[in-house]
Amino acid sequence: MHAPFMLTVHPVVPEMRPVIPAVVHVDGTARPQTVSRKTNPRYWQLIREFERLTGVPVLLNTSFNIQEPIVCTPEDAVECFLRSEMDYLVMDRFLIRRR
Repeated sequence: MHAPFMLTVHPVVPEMRPVIPAVVHVDGTARPQTVSRKTNPRYWQLIREFERLTGVPVLLNTSFNIQEPIVCTPEDAVECFLRSEMDYLVMDRFLIRRR
């Protein structure tokens, strides 16, 4: 399947629904976003490492905003992080951790 922009809906096999409940809609479907090693090697490697650690090759993708317009700049990201309950923010090669 090639779906880099989350534009299609696919059924999730029943045995995987309890494994990835946060990505499964009430009708048993999901909007997958596929990641290519060639076009996004760092994100692809993150997914592979997550799979190695958990056995699940799936990460949840959601919009980055909290009751405001979607984050568009690094400054927006830091401001949103500070207003949120997030523990970590990753920007490029930087990891920001809440104390």
